[in-house]
Amino acid sequence: MVGDNVEIGIYPLQKALEIAKSLDTDLVEISPKANPPVCKALDYKKFLYDQKKREKYLKAKTQKVVVKEIRFGPQTDIHDYEFKKKHAIKFLEDGAKLKAFVFFKGRSIIFKEQGQILLLKLAQELEEYGKVEQLPVLEGKKMIMFVSPKKAKKK
Repeated sequence: MVGDNVEIGIYPLQKALEIAKSLDTDLVEISPKANPPVCKALDYKKFLYDQKKREKYLKAKTQKVVVKEIRFGPQTDIHDYEFKKKHAIKFLEDGAKLKAFVFFKGRSIIFKEQGQILLLKLAQELEEYGKVEQLPVLEGKKMIMFVSPKKAKKK
């Protein structure tokens, strides 16, 4: 048996329960597989409350990953490409992941090399803002590439 204000030792179950009751605490089994099993005298409700509070704090500290998408056609014009590239830069600077894809409609699938060249060109131009997580891969009628943001430099 262990706990605050308890002399650590091996006690029979009845004695351990009496000690816990005298301290106004609960007897909680910590490791049942140990020989002999280890129990602790503690306020179980307070323990559960602290545990929930700690989990809530850790959950609030975690960052949510935001994925922004940018869609191109296999024959996207230069102006449209530049416009979408500016948005991609903004997304990466804001800390969001970028999912850039070329969507092939109908017979435009024959231009898959053009789509791959377009995505690789985008990856090269976004090199200083993020790193390519996944190179262009054709999945059905979409060629998809993922870019994750580089860590922001602290000022």
